[in-house]
Amino acid sequence: MAQTVNMKVQELPYLPPEVWVLVFGYLNTEEKHTARLCCRHFRDLIDHPSLWKDYTAGLSYVPRYTSGFWDTVQCRGVSRATVQHLRPKDWKILSKSLPSLNTIVCVRERRNYKMKYLDNLCEFPNLTSLGVRNATWVEPLLVQCQRKQLAERLTHLSVCNIQMSCEDTVEFINSVSRLVNLEYLLFHQQESEGLGRMRPVPSYIFHNLLLSLKKLKHLSWGMKGEPPVPLPDNYFYPLDPENPGEYGGPELISLELVNYTEIILSEYALRGLTSLKSLAVHYRYPWDGIQCNLYSWLNHLQQLESLSIIGGNFLASYTEALPPQVTSLTLRTSICACQMNSIASQLKRVEHLDIDQNRFADSLCKQLPTLFPQLKTLRIRFHREEPKRDLLFLNKLRHLERLELITRQTYILISDKNKTWPSPSLERLIKELRELSRNRFSIMTTMPKRDVFRECDCIWEREETRF
Repeated sequence: MAQTVNMKVQELPYLPPEVWVLVFGYLNTEEKHTARLCCRHFRDLIDHPSLWKDYTAGLSYVPRYTSGFWDTVQCRGVSRATVQHLRPKDWKILSKSLPSLNTIVCVRERRNYKMKYLDNLCEFPNLTSLGVRNATWVEPLLVQCQRKQLAERLTHLSVCNIQMSCEDTVEFINSVSRLVNLEYLLFHQQESEGLGRMRPVPSYIFHNLLLSLKKLKHLSWGMKGEPPVPLPDNYFYPLDPENPGEYGGPELISLELVNYTEIILSEYALRGLTSLKSLAVHYRYPWDGIQCNLYSWLNHLQQLESLSIIGGNFLASYTEALPPQVTSLTLRTSICACQMNSIASQLKRVEHLDIDQNRFADSLCKQLPTLFPQLKTLRIRFHREEPKRDLLFLNKLRHLERLELITRQTYILISDKNKTWPSPSLERLIKELRELSRNRFSIMTTMPKRDVFRECDCIWEREETRF
């Protein structure tokens, strides 16, 4: 079989290497590895760094990797890696084999972190981004970062599902405050038995963080836990100690609130964030049932260009306050036809839309070309039924470049264990839609591969392929 493949490859007309690299760019990782086996020429082309610039290597049990493996990864210019269960000597091997790494994410660790575990981070001279998942920190961390100058290099820190006591949380946040060059910060705590009741980070500690991180542009903040008293109105608005009455924090571009409930922040909490361009709110519950603060927030954030709302109160409670400049909109809640009409009348520039198709949504696909004619990317999540023939109306979206049809295991025909996604009927519809559109836009039925640094388990929506 391999000989037959090689003969066919040799019979192909000559194409410049840059053309082959362009073609290989359309392949996923598995397809690239398959094509790489055809011949030495393809192997060299597929290892070109331009094909792996967004690739994240997954590494575990480092001793099993050969020198040939490390040579290949270096040849591809891989600069991002997830690691798990590394021993101190494994870190040393990694720092010698891939010293060019600029992003490291420690995943699935489920371990107690001590300072010595991360001692070898300073051996990566290009390291600027650090992520940690699913761990318990019982000792002060990041001290070695400050001691060995790593603090000056870190620009991105992503910490999710970390179990800490309230005292350790305060100490951790104070340590992060010293990473003065941070531009991106993700911090999501996880409740744990034996560590005391979880509380939001106190305002005076949070204010010190914001006052210290002047370069911070992107903040993803966990809001799990109920404060003994409501957080102050200026929780996200620290005052400048040198200019009384004026805002002293960083000029945030994007803010993400995770595990949020309405009782935590007031309706005035985001009033001072005039530089904000993107807001994402992940409610802890599908429906809060309490007075909605979004209406007041959005009224004071009319400069927003991207808005994501997952769960929370009914759309009608804040639709009228939607900022007209929004071009990217994600709504993970029940939507009916009248609400879609109201949203479309408010937002006339939407180019990227992510919504749910559920039993309340009527013929959503039929309405979209009229409501949002400028759409370039569209993701529809199907909860209770498969797409029907009205899916073909999406051909009328003349600017559409990418269509994603997504579902999850718990939504469609749960009792039918042989159900697959996409089903044969959906595959026929997709084929018909491609013919109608002459392949003008791509159609996907699975979620894009996630960015493990930015899209942690708290917010990543894992889709299943079987029902």
